[in-house]
Amino acid sequence: MNLLEHAAKHLVLRNGGIAIPQGIVCHTPDEAREAFEVLRRPCVAKAQVPAGKRGKSGGIVVVTNAHEAHDAARSLLGTCIAGHRVSAVLLEEKANIAKEYYAAVLPDAAGRAPMVLFSEEGGMDIEELAEANPAAIRQATVDVLKGFSEEEAAALVEGAPHDAVLAPVLVKLYDAFRAHDAALLEINPLAVLDDGRAVALDCKFTLDPAAASRQPELAKAAVPEPLTDLERLAAEAGLKYIELSGNVALLANGAGLTMTTMDTVSRLGGTPANFQEIGGEAYTKAEAALKIVLAHQGVKSLVVNFCGAFARTDVMAAGVVAAWEALKPDIPVFFSIHGTGEDEAVALVRERLGIEPFDFMEDAVKAAVEAAR
Repeated sequence: MNLLEHAAKHLVLRNGGIAIPQGIVCHTPDEAREAFEVLRRPCVAKAQVPAGKRGKSGGIVVVTNAHEAHDAARSLLGTCIAGHRVSAVLLEEKANIAKEYYAAVLPDAAGRAPMVLFSEEGGMDIEELAEANPAAIRQATVDVLKGFSEEEAAALVEGAPHDAVLAPVLVKLYDAFRAHDAALLEINPLAVLDDGRAVALDCKFTLDPAAASRQPELAKAAVPEPLTDLERLAAEAGLKYIELSGNVALLANGAGLTMTTMDTVSRLGGTPANFQEIGGEAYTKAEAALKIVLAHQGVKSLVVNFCGAFARTDVMAAGVVAAWEALKPDIPVFFSIHGTGEDEAVALVRERLGIEPFDFMEDAVKAAVEAAR
């Protein structure tokens, strides 16, 4: 759940004691003109979309008067950047920068703990920097029981220009990360200005979806992810579906099993066409799910992978079999069924569809990958 820059700055950074530039959000060119009259100084007009590399996409424009602010907003509003339509522009005072830095906090999967990142090369795309010069990115793994201390922050920025100014910001950044249940909190660039202040010139914030109930204000401010037509249909039907670019369609129960099936398709040389998790609800929603999965233009085969513990596989299989009989798709399908009710489920698929489920998931996936070639 991503926040736009202006919302992340105000709701997360400023509330966490991190300085941000003065700015005004504008939704029309006239609002941008009026905003400049309030700020009355050179400004930057910034398209508000939850995507990086806005500058390279023409989404950031320097303006020096009200007329330029009006024209910049007019040129940005309604355009698309990285698949997102620009419906707001942040008019923000232009900073007098002495040096730019990079700072972020994100989960470290390997260390199973939050990680604070810092680099003296701010303003660059962090992915490109990590590839070109990994040593330029400093890292500190945080003990969640102890927090991130000023001493640890000082050690992370030691030797960098302005280190005494930067260390307190990193402590506040980590505290904001924890307080707001973030999956990512990034400042790029974190600028030290000519007057010696550290100011966040940009901000990326991603809220952990599981924390939405604890962070209602942030959840309300989050930008909905753009959906494909099929994803929109699935959402309306209450289905968990993500459209991908491959040709092997998937129906599986549970997110973990679905992702495992996707990984197996890739490992065996295929490309998944979707993520579609459907469990006990398969009995009532299988037809809608099957119709959406097979509506993908590139699909050439289908894997149905059920593994039940509490959810009975025979109940899930009954839903899919009934959907198959109703839709009568002309596409090869490969079943793998294990767990509670598997004997009944296998017999049902065999008798009603004339298809023999595979004993091993990998064999079902391999057959689907070969059929899609």
